[in-house]
Amino acid sequence: MKRRERTRHLIELGGLVVKAGLVDLTDDDRAAIYGAFLTIADSLQGKERDSALALWKRKGKRAFEAEEGYERGRAERL
Repeated sequence: MKRRERTRHLIELGGLVVKAGLVDLTDDDRAAIYGAFLTIADSLQGKERDSALALWKRKGKRAFEAEEGYERGRAERL
């Protein structure tokens, strides 16, 4: 059971990488994507951690909500 949960979690995280457009924007350059994640990790270890997290969370929440509204409208048209 734990392995299945971990696998699902990793797949969902990979989906976020695709959803954010990072695969296309980097031409699927894994080193560039990993470097971007390392940059994010560095910023989370600094003084601006709390404000960065708050900003990213707001932005992500708005994106999820916008996508949900788009999907809901699309389903209503079908």
